Amino acid sequence: MDPRRRVPRTDVVLADPRLRDAAGRLGRAAVKAAVAAAQQLVRDGALAPETVADAAVAALPGTAGGLRPVLNATGVVLHTNLGRAPLSAAAREAIVAAAGNTDVEMDLATGRRAKRGRTALAALREAVPDAGDVHVVNNGAAALVLAATVLAAGKEIIVSRGEMVEIGDGFRLPELLESTGARLREVGTTNRTSLKDYERAVNADTGFVLKVHPSNFSITGFTSEATIKQLSALDVPVVADIGSGLLEPEPLLPGEPDAATTLRDGADLVIASGDKLLGGPQAGLILGDAALVERLRRSPLARALRVDKLTLAALQATISGPETPVREALHLDPEVLHRRTLGVLQQLEEKGIPVTMVESVAVVGGGGAPDVELPSWSLALPEAYAMGLRTAATPVVGRLAAGRLLLDLRCVPERCDGDLVAAVLAVA
Repeated sequence: MDPRRRVPRTDVVLADPRLRDAAGRLGRAAVKAAVAAAQQLVRDGALAPETVADAAVAALPGTAGGLRPVLNATGVVLHTNLGRAPLSAAAREAIVAAAGNTDVEMDLATGRRAKRGRTALAALREAVPDAGDVHVVNNGAAALVLAATVLAAGKEIIVSRGEMVEIGDGFRLPELLESTGARLREVGTTNRTSLKDYERAVNADTGFVLKVHPSNFSITGFTSEATIKQLSALDVPVVADIGSGLLEPEPLLPGEPDAATTLRDGADLVIASGDKLLGGPQAGLILGDAALVERLRRSPLARALRVDKLTLAALQATISGPETPVREALHLDPEVLHRRTLGVLQQLEEKGIPVTMVESVAVVGGGGAPDVELPSWSLALPEAYAMGLRTAATPVVGRLAAGRLLLDLRCVPERCDGDLVAAVLAVA
């Protein structure tokens, strides 16, 4: 009999104790919708009839009705669809501590109001002493919008044509900047822009020169660009959007700019993301000239873009705490990765799972270091395992290549190797 004709009845599936319990927490409608979706997968031939209840349970949100933890086995260190940077244990503990009442705007010694997020800002200043002052908003795009609104509303922003990037989900830099009331003055060409192009464009109506690191693509061949050192000689502010959020140089990623070097080269303001290579929560970091930072901080728009106490707590713990999971994944010893992958392979082979071990390549992701490849190892499983692993009790997300599902352990915490094995066995 065609297995699609053996779709279990809805009332039978809903009688599963796990789904009865979930209905009490999440509501019958949400649970019934999950069951219906699993039944449709059976009709589509993508799910075995006897696993409908399991799939429905796996599709439901967690106990609080929120996001579900996922094992990132894609080999993409900063996977945008999986929340980019996983927070360190220190950052997670800081969030829990900050979840209740905190001294976010109070000096407990005096009992008076204090500057919001002062300890997180102090940690950022200490990490980048070349910055005269710092400020934090809710993401990198917000930081750029704040700078454009305060420094260039009704004025011109000079930017190279080769740096008119699209930052994801269809959001394009020109549209973002023009929404602030600024006008863009494009200079140079797609592949070559010189200092003279900027010099000819500067006028009394210039708000600032914007230098954007094209972190999600690369142009090679007959190319040239003006450096921050060259642009700093212009008689207008220079704002540098460095993208991924390195505070200091990273030898593994020589093509990625960092805040400290960019400030020393003469940038007046540096804008960076906190949730990428820095390895912290989503945030837009603004570092640079104290007077300019204060102008941005005092803008009414800054209030609308400010971060909450949880972000401030996680950011401080990320900057001041131990090595982040992002850095650990980037610098993972190939021998350790090989040993772990081989260990998981042996456990699966002992259970008769059709799995092999293959050399593979991991990437940075998150719109950063597009040319960098990290030698890696992956477990290769039949492609049919992908759906079951994504909907497992502990979801595992890999990547499909050449008709196989590849599971790269680089971004999977070693303590979770057993969870990955259990998920594969459950699917099998």
